[in-house]
Amino acid sequence: MSQPEQILQRIIELEVEHRDLDVVIEALIKDPGHDELQLRRLKKRKLQLKDHITLLRMQLTPDVPA
Repeated sequence: MSQPEQILQRIIELEVEHRDLDVVIEALIKDPGHDELQLRRLKKRKLQLKDHITLLRMQLTPDVPA
């Protein structure tokens, strides 16, 4: 598997995890007795995933001269 293919595969994996966290976060918010610390950690992880996905996508985009 070439490096761009590996990067694409990793992006897909991270996007799936990101969507899964959406579901978990929504369910946790609906629970009146939810754990705020757990909710903050999940949201932080979701942001980290988004940042990682962005960095990987940047690796796939060739530099364009200014």
